[in-house]
Amino acid sequence: MKLSDGVEWAIHCALLLAALPPEGTLSGRALAAFHGVPESYLLKHLKVLAAEGILQSVTGPRGGYRLARRPDEVSLLDIVDAVEGREPAFRCTEIRRRGPCAEGKGAYPRPCGINTAMLRAEAAYRQALARETLNQIGESFLAAADKKRLARMQDWIGQNMRMPRS
Repeated sequence: MKLSDGVEWAIHCALLLAALPPEGTLSGRALAAFHGVPESYLLKHLKVLAAEGILQSVTGPRGGYRLARRPDEVSLLDIVDAVEGREPAFRCTEIRRRGPCAEGKGAYPRPCGINTAMLRAEAAYRQALARETLNQIGESFLAAADKKRLARMQDWIGQNMRMPRS
């Protein structure tokens, strides 16, 4: 199974937004610059995440994006589904019912074993993604991160974060 670059980008952006205080935002431009990705392509994914209720889009000069839910309420599956859609990766087209040995619709009364196996594998994959939250990934990152890199990230966030006026 191959996921688009948008999935990686969306997860990284959501993880960075999870580090902000609740009222803080980062612009799409800042998120693109931080990750070194094209802003126009990233914005497409950020808008989808906002439409799915994972991010909140804040308008105005102090606007940008922030998480719409707590980091422990956002799973990797939420983000993958938002970016890639909820359709199964494998689609059985019943080719066993075609060709010279096909004997009509009644030839294969049982479900396709290949389809059953693929759907079972996808269910396991989806369950694993559903168990992984932004909070868990963030904690794991913080536990292993280089302190100098963390300090640079915190400085960058402080310089680029937008807060509403009091």
